[in-house]
Amino acid sequence: MSETAKKSFFSSQKISEFKDFSCIVPAMLFLLAFTYFPVLQLIQISFTNWNLINDDYQYVGFKNWLWLFKGSGTKYLLNSLKVTFLYSLGELAITVGGGLLLALIFNIGVEPGTVKNFSGKTQYSDKKAEKMKKSFSKKSAAFSAMRAIVFMPKYVAMSSAAVIFLWMLDKEHGVFNYFLGLLGVSPVDWLGNRKIALFSVLMLTGWRAVGYGMIVYVSALQGISRDYYEAADIDGASAIQKFFHITLPMLSPTTLFMFITTFLASMKVFQSVDILTGGGPYRSAEVLVFQIYKYAMEDFRMDRAAAVALMFFVMLLIVTTLTMKISDRNVHYDS
Repeated sequence: MSETAKKSFFSSQKISEFKDFSCIVPAMLFLLAFTYFPVLQLIQISFTNWNLINDDYQYVGFKNWLWLFKGSGTKYLLNSLKVTFLYSLGELAITVGGGLLLALIFNIGVEPGTVKNFSGKTQYSDKKAEKMKKSFSKKSAAFSAMRAIVFMPKYVAMSSAAVIFLWMLDKEHGVFNYFLGLLGVSPVDWLGNRKIALFSVLMLTGWRAVGYGMIVYVSALQGISRDYYEAADIDGASAIQKFFHITLPMLSPTTLFMFITTFLASMKVFQSVDILTGGGPYRSAEVLVFQIYKYAMEDFRMDRAAAVALMFFVMLLIVTTLTMKISDRNVHYDS
């Protein structure tokens, strides 16, 4: 190899590119070992009759897939898909919608420039400005405490929170029915009624998740430049116009992040369903992950569980890809 070729091969740019690539090698190996290899294993298992009890199994071709899409497993799959998407819609409404609403309410205590506005000597006398600053400080402290209280349930483990709600939602001795009784309302079977069992699970989800959505949106609201609102004030824009034409568009990256992370998390719900309802009554709260668990650990049909898990993986991949494609046209980034 000539000297020129050696210099070209060992140039600083080549070395820099190699260093950059070497930094992602551990992450790639981690993904290969714990994501892609298990998926390949699932593909293999879905074409067998492995029952999780015996080590011996035979390849059965598309038998499990035919059972899932054309056999008796179809109705259970469709029911789980319906329940899972209803749960996901509920969690999205609570975390994204409820989080944004609470953020708009609690943001008043930390709005940028508020203290500065109260300190102007041209608009207020020194005495009045000082009084307003003290009032704002008290309001800010109160709102900070309220934000902390709302966010606190996020730190409670789901299993612990589910056990607490299992008692609170008890038909005979639960707190909810106790207060309903004080109002003269008959006890409600929160977890035994197929029409409201899923809603009861969402109550637990909302209690834990809405505070997280609020904190994320409060942080995003603080990142919006006040210049936009001042320019809108000059143009005579109303509060509603500023909200729809400034606040919401500037929050779109945060909303996209919240939508994707909340949707993926909601599709993987298991603990709350397992502890509160066990998927019932009559499969009314049987989400997809719980169905996969039942096939594998209760029915000992690992082959069928693998087929449902693979279908679930592909579905999440498609939904996430479509979401990212749609977001390219509807998400606005502040430059």
